[in-house]
Amino acid sequence: MKKLEDYVRSIPDFPEPGIIFRDVTSVLQSREGLKLAIDKLQELLADKDFDIIVGPESRGFIFGVPIAYNMNKAFVPVRKKGKLPCETISMEYELEYGKASIEIHKDAIKPGQKVVIIDDLIATGGTIEAITKLVEMLGGEVVKIAFLIELKGLHGRDKLKGYDVDAVIKYEGK
Repeated sequence: MKKLEDYVRSIPDFPEPGIIFRDVTSVLQSREGLKLAIDKLQELLADKDFDIIVGPESRGFIFGVPIAYNMNKAFVPVRKKGKLPCETISMEYELEYGKASIEIHKDAIKPGQKVVIIDDLIATGGTIEAITKLVEMLGGEVVKIAFLIELKGLHGRDKLKGYDVDAVIKYEGK
């Protein structure tokens, strides 16, 4: 039986020399890989009491929705600015080359609700740090942050100190 790591395609020197791009589309393109990814992420939540899964577009949707369905939880999307139709709150965050902004519906999380955040990959941690702030602005409590892949060399966990953070696959480099 293959391990989940066997389904991740590694592309050297993309997007620039010295970087190894960890491609999750190869996981998604395999029914065995996708099932294994969902199962392994869900295992990270086995001992957690929570109400809602939050996921950023687009791969947080891909991995978060089936887990929410399997565990009988609600799913809340976090999207790029201007993509949600109702009243939102937003957070700006730093990218490698510039800034971006994400939003969540103002009524998506009620005060006191326990939240799990799921995404495909943690690199520098900026997006997820912004999501934790949005959840807390709405009164939610982040009880777990789970990733399929962690690029440890980019130190994204440093921005998430104080949170329960885990990843299924951990790569040492960038």
